[in-house]
Amino acid sequence: MHSFIELSKIFEDNFNTRHFPEHTATLYGPAQYILQLGGKRIRPVCVLMGNELFGEIIPDAYHAATAIELFHNFSLIHDDIMDKAPMRRGMETVHQKYGDSTALLAGDVMFVKAYEYLNKIHINNLQKVLHLFNETASGVCEGQQLDMDFEKRETVGLEEYVGMITLKTSVLLAASLKLGAILGGATPNSQNHLYEFGKNLGIAFQVQDDYLDVFGDPDKFGKRVGGDILSNKKTFLLIHAMETANAEQLNLLKGLIENDAVDKIEKVTQIFKDCKVDDWAKELKDKYLQAALQHLEDTAVVSVRKQALMKLAEFLIQRDN
Repeated sequence: MHSFIELSKIFEDNFNTRHFPEHTATLYGPAQYILQLGGKRIRPVCVLMGNELFGEIIPDAYHAATAIELFHNFSLIHDDIMDKAPMRRGMETVHQKYGDSTALLAGDVMFVKAYEYLNKIHINNLQKVLHLFNETASGVCEGQQLDMDFEKRETVGLEEYVGMITLKTSVLLAASLKLGAILGGATPNSQNHLYEFGKNLGIAFQVQDDYLDVFGDPDKFGKRVGGDILSNKKTFLLIHAMETANAEQLNLLKGLIENDAVDKIEKVTQIFKDCKVDDWAKELKDKYLQAALQHLEDTAVVSVRKQALMKLAEFLIQRDN
């Protein structure tokens, strides 16, 4: 069994090639550009980990992993356009560097290339793989649309937000693990437990991300603390504060959202603390993490083979925050 770090290197060595033609460089160059920006490659490595959980990694797992990474980067290109984001991984975003129209097309050909890799998978598994991939791709798009819809609404319920995060973020992680399990010959029951492990882990990670944006150490977190507050982003923390604040706190919170005060971050953070949102978020993160680990425990594989995935969960979810 390989660790996540070992599989990351193996995948990167396999993935680090040109995936697009040399001709029409104004189209394929931008598509290749985002792939060269790197990233943790968590999702494709999860395909390999899901496969290795049930046996030796087979060549088809690399085809599926590459397709997942191409799809993920396609979604990043389009997300960055929608968010008008100027930077990605410390470099210019594709649309910032090459323009919106070219970025849209670059994302499109990346999606097409993902299917080329999926089409290399043995016919015995191809239908199941394509069904899961298509279902997941549709879900990610639904999640992105819901995220944009929520921006226009004054309030969003916690259950709605969890549903959106599940689609936008978690299902791709879950599907990556399940794809590997399918290719590894796992039973449907084990496939589903591994999917639920990834889904709950993804939600726990988002709770943590929302928490760290407000209460994290900026040196460790790698981002400016309070960015979500400044942009009035609906997060687990804001949604819970809106649901639990008393009338006075709620009015103050709404006023801070409508008007950008100089000390907005400090005031909103104080309301969060007064509503005990920080403690609630840590409990919620742990709830989803424990649910994830229980599904991993229920997967029908000897415990020693699960160690790499348990360490991945520990890597993604910081227990000291």
